[in-house]
Amino acid sequence: MSGSFRVGIVGSGFGASTHLPALRAHARFEVVALASPRNAARIGAEQRIERTFASCAEMLAGCELDAVVVASPPFAHHDDVLAALRAGKHVLCEKPFALDVAQAEAMIAAEGAAGTACAIAHEFRFRPERIALAELVGNAHLDPIREIEYTQLMGFLRAKEMRPRGWWFQRARGGGVAGAMLSHAIDASNALLGMVPVAVVGSLRTANPQRFDADGEFTSEVDDGAFALLRYANGVVTRLTVDGTTAVNAFTFAVHGETRTAVCSGKAFADQRLFSVDDEETNELECAPSRYARFAAINGNVPPMMELYDAWVAKIEGSTDAPAIGQALPSFADALATQRVLAAVGYGS
Repeated sequence: MSGSFRVGIVGSGFGASTHLPALRAHARFEVVALASPRNAARIGAEQRIERTFASCAEMLAGCELDAVVVASPPFAHHDDVLAALRAGKHVLCEKPFALDVAQAEAMIAAEGAAGTACAIAHEFRFRPERIALAELVGNAHLDPIREIEYTQLMGFLRAKEMRPRGWWFQRARGGGVAGAMLSHAIDASNALLGMVPVAVVGSLRTANPQRFDADGEFTSEVDDGAFALLRYANGVVTRLTVDGTTAVNAFTFAVHGETRTAVCSGKAFADQRLFSVDDEETNELECAPSRYARFAAINGNVPPMMELYDAWVAKIEGSTDAPAIGQALPSFADALATQRVLAAVGYGS
């Protein structure tokens, strides 16, 4: 095994809660710096990160890095990614990729000029059930496929739920469930079919614009429900629903064929089971666990994120091996395709 890559993290939210422990647990990365405008010094002291900075630009100027994980809020992705690419670093960017299509296109152009290994953090591609579902599709076990159904129901944005105000509730800064969660759904559909849609319709909905936190009432400018209908050139139609205002937490990702359906379901991303359904019976399918399953004790996002890092390392090192079915590294080009669908349903500044 070769040595480790020196990585800096931009962002103190998901960057600190998931990327930091996942990178530290991974054999090929060494976290050497953290950038955040408000929390870097505190988190650095708590997590024993020696180098902390107020911005990505300061971090790039202040220490030696091989790679940068951009986990800043969506409104900062464009500037942070461009800064990292100008500095010649490998980049892993969180979703949503950008605030709009023009920003996404600019980052892809910068990727081409930099020639470094870039990727998007759609880690749920690497869940064991998702990989098994992709194998069923890739090996034609569900053909002919007619529809894909992706439904994520959550209660964290019900009217009674107190959520702190901030960028997440501001449209111009990239907030709302479309960017945060519908982006995962779009990527899941495109990756499963290996193509981008030829037609998109959809809408965003704000059921609870008046919200409350410890400081009182404030107004949400963003969607708490996002809905899309995608049609592909092969005739498959995908129905995507992400709703944060429901009484139940439930997740369904199903591929419906004429002779068989495969359903990945559970209460959330980290609690899923895979079933095969045909005219005669329903069977639960056993899925090979992640090689990093033991790290789920940190949080459920860590094992699939570490699997994604494996694919990123392979790209950094210039591997020419074809990825296994369902384990392709999410690319900036994939993110642009997702951004175009998000724009079609109303997401953007």
